[in-house]
Amino acid sequence: MEETTFWKICVFQYSSEASIFNGKLESEGIRVFVRDNNTVDANPMYSNAIGGIKLFVKNEDFAKATIVLSEISADSLNENNELIKCPKGGAEKIEMVTSIQDLKTLFAFIFSILFVLIPIYSKYRYNCNTCNFEFN
Repeated sequence: MEETTFWKICVFQYSSEASIFNGKLESEGIRVFVRDNNTVDANPMYSNAIGGIKLFVKNEDFAKATIVLSEISADSLNENNELIKCPKGGAEKIEMVTSIQDLKTLFAFIFSILFVLIPIYSKYRYNCNTCNFEFN
């Protein structure tokens, strides 16, 4: 029996995001294997702890899947529908992330952990995927 190798193609924090990319890949004829989606659906707070929802494809489909996913713009857009550029390097591969860098955000995070609540306050920043620079 031939052994099949799987490659992780992408990771998402929420199952709704994973479902969108899963549907796109399957519409292109690529079989996708989803991991940890039931755990995150049961308790979304576990997403960061387990590393998010992972999408895997077979080794022979990895190149095609990479091309299909590169056509989908997961990068952040400004209010004029233009790609946001990194102020440090000028790269256009930017994503929005939550960040704990001030006291108010830290207290809100600790409060939500103690009382098992969804965070009521979080500060969003942009992160450059090329140089890992965070900016407002």
